[in-house]
Amino acid sequence: MSVNIIVAYLHYLSLMLSFTALTLEAFILKMELSLQDAWKIVIADVVYGISVVSLLATGVLRVLYFGKGADYYLHNPFFYIKLSIFLVVGLLSIYPTISFIKWIKDLQQNQAPQLEEVKLNRLLWLIRGELIGFVLIPLLAATMARYSP
Repeated sequence: MSVNIIVAYLHYLSLMLSFTALTLEAFILKMELSLQDAWKIVIADVVYGISVVSLLATGVLRVLYFGKGADYYLHNPFFYIKLSIFLVVGLLSIYPTISFIKWIKDLQQNQAPQLEEVKLNRLLWLIRGELIGFVLIPLLAATMARYSP
């Protein structure tokens, strides 16, 4: 198996894992969290972070070495739209990640986090925004692959 195939596979796998981790966060997050559910969210967010770093790293490798060549990507307008959405998703993820990190101290003391309705709604909307971004990214990738100026 060629390195090109492995890098592409890891790239796609990272995208799927990122989406799955966010989906898990969205489904588990609710007003009354159990200790176990709060830990699941924290772990899902760690998995999300690792998978996004892997997604970015394999994406860079594909652009520079294992894709159609940097020139192809850098002259493709859909590449910039896709990259912009990826950056927006990254910005949207900052608040939830910081919130979940703040839970760890309480969780280590076997105390479930207490959420106010406003904060819960904010977290859910941000996570949903991230999910929408992750739905658009493959569409843009497919469009980008078929674009010819």
